[in-house]
Amino acid sequence: MKKDVYVYTIGNSAYINLTNRCTNACEFCIRTYADGVEGYDLWLDKEPDADEIIELLPDVSTLDEVVFCGFGEPLIKFDVLMTVARFVRRNGGTTRINTNGQAELFLKDKDVAKRLSECIDKVSISLNETNAKDYDNICHSKYGLEAYDALITFAKHCVDVGIDVTMSVMETIGEEKIKLCKETAERIGAKLRVRTMI
Repeated sequence: MKKDVYVYTIGNSAYINLTNRCTNACEFCIRTYADGVEGYDLWLDKEPDADEIIELLPDVSTLDEVVFCGFGEPLIKFDVLMTVARFVRRNGGTTRINTNGQAELFLKDKDVAKRLSECIDKVSISLNETNAKDYDNICHSKYGLEAYDALITFAKHCVDVGIDVTMSVMETIGEEKIKLCKETAERIGAKLRVRTMI
């Protein structure tokens, strides 16, 4: 019987797999062609609670960072994420979230970034495209065209409260679109990272 992977290690960082649920169905998502990364099967039978995660973490002060990044959108499990992130912060660790940036929509809370700022150092947001229509065509958010503007707003809110924000795109969108995405990121005070297919 397969054992759920809640915490996995890549390099000197610990990654936390909170949920398989997501508000997007991105065409390029690794979930469409693999069961996990680096030999870890990240499909879950049961979502973990905070205690289950914390007991699996090594000494977080010795890690490069603790990253909330699994086979789903981590901010869907906001309360669990916050409990674990507070633990990491108290114990001298650095925290990062990889997210689709739609938390303000599904949590129905415009203060998400402010709440995250107490225990999250970095946020990586998948920008993926240059406009709402093209984003929806490849990411298929349950929020439709509303998702793109929401993720831009969330990124700006994170920047405004002092979180280090990086937005990302796939290299496959081409140089012209990458340039436009870089301008979007820089306009709100974020960085841009160009990702390659795993």
